Amino acid sequence: MRYFITLLLGFIMLGASANDITFANERLNYKVMYKWGLIQKQAGTASLTITNQNDIYVTKLTARTDPWADPIYTVRDTLNGRIKKQGFLPMFYEKIAHEGNDYKHDIVKYSRTGNKVYGYCTRVERDIRDNSGFKKEHIISGSGATVDMLSVFYYMRSLNYAKMKKGEEMKLNIFSGKYKELLTIKYLGTVTLEHEGKKHTCYHITFTFTQKGNKKTSDDMWAWISTDAQRIPIKLEGTLAIGKVQCFFTGKN
Repeated sequence: MRYFITLLLGFIMLGASANDITFANERLNYKVMYKWGLIQKQAGTASLTITNQNDIYVTKLTARTDPWADPIYTVRDTLNGRIKKQGFLPMFYEKIAHEGNDYKHDIVKYSRTGNKVYGYCTRVERDIRDNSGFKKEHIISGSGATVDMLSVFYYMRSLNYAKMKKGEEMKLNIFSGKYKELLTIKYLGTVTLEHEGKKHTCYHITFTFTQKGNKKTSDDMWAWISTDAQRIPIKLEGTLAIGKVQCFFTGKN
């Protein structure tokens, strides 16, 4: 559950191509719903933008809770990233997060040598109640396909699901400002998703986060991605200690 706000409010191999589509300039908008039994209420909004700048994509995700939810758990998050178009390689990742009483600022700068990927990380954490906190700098590394919590949103959209078999999995490294984890994306097949009177044909996938020894570091999450050429995530979902959070696509501009 640790990653739900970032990834939902914010997406190898095994026969799937990470360059299956290219992205035009766009802004995707979402409403964030809290659901518990019969209770379903909008808790916030999020938007995701991508801009073409020569040979790179510049990406940004913003998320915030609605006023009624702020006293329960305030969220004001901004994620920034840059991705090299050729090979779809993350170059820079930044997360500025105000969540509850915590402020966190993560920066990851990438370098590569052959198949090896290095993340030069800076993390600042602070408790806004008393301004206590720390700053830490360190290096994480991995081999093969590697993303972060922003570039993964586009990576999952670029995969060639039409050529995948139901149950097929893809594994890749995912870097945060703190450490490396293993992300498993599993393709669950094609489904029809109905929301607010509209039907969408979608690729259904799930995300699993693990560390050494296959120990889970967060609850699984699910995404439904349109099967058309735009590959827009129509719905994303994750579980909470009580209830669940769902994100629904509301339009683009």
